[in-house]
Amino acid sequence: MTRIVAGSVGGRSIAVPAKGTRPTSERTREAIFSRLVHYDVLDGARVLDLYAGSGALGLEAASRGAVGVTLVDSARGAVEVAKRNVATLGLGGTVRVVGDDAGRFAAGLATAPGEPLDLVFLDPPYDLSEAALGGVLASLCAPGVLAPDAVVVVERSTRSPEPAWPDGLEPLARKDYGETAVYYAEPS
Repeated sequence: MTRIVAGSVGGRSIAVPAKGTRPTSERTREAIFSRLVHYDVLDGARVLDLYAGSGALGLEAASRGAVGVTLVDSARGAVEVAKRNVATLGLGGTVRVVGDDAGRFAAGLATAPGEPLDLVFLDPPYDLSEAALGGVLASLCAPGVLAPDAVVVVERSTRSPEPAWPDGLEPLARKDYGETAVYYAEPS
């Protein structure tokens, strides 16, 4: 069972897709959000959760004060589960779910950015190539996509190399939680 850790819907359970995703553990999510509170990036944030799966990271952000959250996943099962989670938690006014490829969605932001994003989560499948991840990160660096004080959070296997940060993103920190490495970056 996966739960929202804290905030307005803290303690509530969410569903996870039956297959094809690797949900972020509650312990890791709690650590990520503790750091994000330290960075003062959550309250009033506009959040993008790429490779969202169940939507746990984006839903946690909404529970903790984000004002707009977009969950993006290409797997139909994950999209359906995320939509059910949004409805079950009553977060439909704050969270929207998009069924799309993360790379394509990010490239669309690069060509037609809306309001700048304050927080972006990328928790891609571990087998995603470094080139594909680099392409998504580069799209986020296009003018107008990220707010000047935005934070980008990338979750990878500790056996994967550090993301190749494109011009426009500067690493802030790396923290390991068991087999999971979490990287934090900001616009440079």
